[in-house]
Amino acid sequence: MKNLDKGTVIRTVLLFVALVNQTLIMFGKSALPISEDQVNTLADALYLAGSTIFTIVTTLVAWFKNNYVTSKGKLQKETLKQKGLTK
Repeated sequence: MKNLDKGTVIRTVLLFVALVNQTLIMFGKSALPISEDQVNTLADALYLAGSTIFTIVTTLVAWFKNNYVTSKGKLQKETLKQKGLTK
């Protein structure tokens, strides 16, 4: 993971967390340690909606951002940097 930029790592980690969370929800598990007695219908619906929105937003950000993780992408990034075309 040498030479990966910080944004790529952060987006990848957040996407992984979002996908694990959605997988847990699909199997009826909660990522938060809340017992069934503590959860009412509204809170459960809000948690599900929030988790879904988090997953969608994280996925879209990871998809739209140019993540230089392949050999070709790293070469592109280096070329752009040499020509002063990146931040």
